Amino acid sequence: MQSSVGCIEVLHQPGLATSILKPHPPSEMFRAATLIAFTLLAVVGAQQVGTNTAETHPSLSVQECTAPGSCTTQQRSIVLDANWRWLHTTTGYDNCYTGNTWDTSLCPDGATCAQNCALDGADYSGTYGITTSGNALTLKFITESQQKNIGSRVYLLESESSYQIFNLKNKEFTFDIDMSNLPCGLNGALYFSQMPKDGGMAQFSTNKAGAKYGTGYCDSQCPHDIKFINGEANSDGWEPSPNDSNAGKGTYGSCCAEMDIWEANSMAAAYTPHPCTASQRCEGTECGDGDNRYGGICDKDGCDFNSFRMGDQTFLGPGMTVDTKSKFTVVTQFVTSDNTTSGTLSEIRRLYVQNGQVIQNSKVNIPGIDASVDSITDDFCSTQKTVFGDTNSFQAKGGLAAMGDAFEAGMVLVMSVWDDHEANMLWLDSNYPLDKDASEPGVARGTCSTDSGKPTDVESSAASASVVFSNIKTGPIGSTFA
Repeated sequence: MQSSVGCIEVLHQPGLATSILKPHPPSEMFRAATLIAFTLLAVVGAQQVGTNTAETHPSLSVQECTAPGSCTTQQRSIVLDANWRWLHTTTGYDNCYTGNTWDTSLCPDGATCAQNCALDGADYSGTYGITTSGNALTLKFITESQQKNIGSRVYLLESESSYQIFNLKNKEFTFDIDMSNLPCGLNGALYFSQMPKDGGMAQFSTNKAGAKYGTGYCDSQCPHDIKFINGEANSDGWEPSPNDSNAGKGTYGSCCAEMDIWEANSMAAAYTPHPCTASQRCEGTECGDGDNRYGGICDKDGCDFNSFRMGDQTFLGPGMTVDTKSKFTVVTQFVTSDNTTSGTLSEIRRLYVQNGQVIQNSKVNIPGIDASVDSITDDFCSTQKTVFGDTNSFQAKGGLAAMGDAFEAGMVLVMSVWDDHEANMLWLDSNYPLDKDASEPGVARGTCSTDSGKPTDVESSAASASVVFSNIKTGPIGSTFA
């Protein structure tokens, strides 16, 4: 999850360039770029294709395993999300979006905007601080060259124009993480969203960019800050953000199931399934906005397992059992009821490997929840919601079975780094919500101060922050780690 906004470009110089109650940067899960120069103009993701900058996808190798030590390397690549890209006229280099406002002469409505505006290629390392080396992807939080970029979100590609599609039922997903350089208030996220394989090109004729340019994003927060949804600009009803000069929200949201494998910084981590009853553009009550949070088509809270929140406050962090001061391996297993790929998803297990040692997930230490529990099941989620006093939207939206259905339909791998303009990341690493006492079950989620995480602070103090995802593997349960 992450909030996504567009970059700011120099005019005519186009070459520059809850249960968990989280605001999902999903879209609210990722904050985008801000490029600074004499004249500052914001730009966004779109659906036509520009020709100023060639789109060259950084390569990233992954592995498919059949048994421990028996893995085949696959050459893949990553692509930057469309919302971070420069959007300009198809006939020139005038921006279609300035600051946090659409140019109504170019974008009087969503369909016309899609015809008038082009999405250009990206300078991955120079502008966005995105680099790859072999099987490793590094995302820098802030990159400064001729401009200043904040955060990023990328997807794994199978080919130049298609996302890699994953179905993890009765399989496991493994990766290495180095988040030693991610302080309070930041989120180095790895997750899956039920996005279309081609980015929506086949379904929506006005989308000419597709997966090659990172289109089609959606998640369980039904984000409204996505600039183009279903091949049309989300300009109708657009309201500029009151606390972010480059962001805003339109009438429509973009909803789909989301499996958060990893939302974390050096102080806290959580994994969280978010089922939805549909995957679509939303409007009004179906988006689950405001007071209708639990009436929409997606489970925005999810059912999270955060070791600190579940009562073990010495399990994950600097110098702890899982020591976040150095790299470690994260293993997530998706167990089905009959141990087949066609069975019903019934459990999501977590393991860690560090310094050659396999580390079992922490146990729950919360009165009212079975102390032997160390994984996510429907029973765990129902009990957790009751004990924490949370609404069980997870069960209402289909629980683990619905999450399994989303995988069976196919999901896309997302990796990002972002800060949080909605709730300062307190839902991940501090006490949240702030109107409850930290001693109440489920409120304490990490050791970070409730004053931490303000974007103005972290963008200043943590400008050199970064996260490294590497050694991605998939395969049958027990095949991806020793």
